[in-house]
Amino acid sequence: MVHLKNPRYVPSNSHELLLRAREITSIMKITIRDMRVSSKYLEFDVSVPKERLEQLIKKLEPIAPLDHTKHVVDEPIEKEEAIEKGRFYFNNERFWEAHEVLEGAWKKSKGKEKELVQGIILVAAALVHYQKNENDICLSIFNRALEKIGSSSGIYHMINVDELRNKVSSMIKTGKIETFTI
Repeated sequence: MVHLKNPRYVPSNSHELLLRAREITSIMKITIRDMRVSSKYLEFDVSVPKERLEQLIKKLEPIAPLDHTKHVVDEPIEKEEAIEKGRFYFNNERFWEAHEVLEGAWKKSKGKEKELVQGIILVAAALVHYQKNENDICLSIFNRALEKIGSSSGIYHMINVDELRNKVSSMIKTGKIETFTI
């Protein structure tokens, strides 16, 4: 994954940025699967051999400067650490990574807790779609997230569940989507 610093782009630029990135790297024979726009980053999902990463970064410089790269691998993780990392990624608008790491916590949860964690994962997944300018999909997933969160309330690993529910409910009602922290 390649994170460029976001100088000025918004989610409605995501499709054009994806096409541009694919165009300027077309001769490299790499795969740019997807991209998302947050207020902080332009996040590109790429498949690139390690030895060609620097070349890819150079090619993407006209879009924006590099912030960081991350090799994404599935790693076993303790539930508490997964939730902590998930909160960190969520609060830094890295919703795809939040979704992925929180799945590790979900797999180790049971009952109502499992439903709640799945609801939080769905909120992150919805915001991934917002970053791709897919607002209708985002709102649809928010509805599913609320069903999973259900009647859970209080604080869960420093996440205010009631506040989370209220923010998501408000965005569904108004249709105005925005990122927030948990």
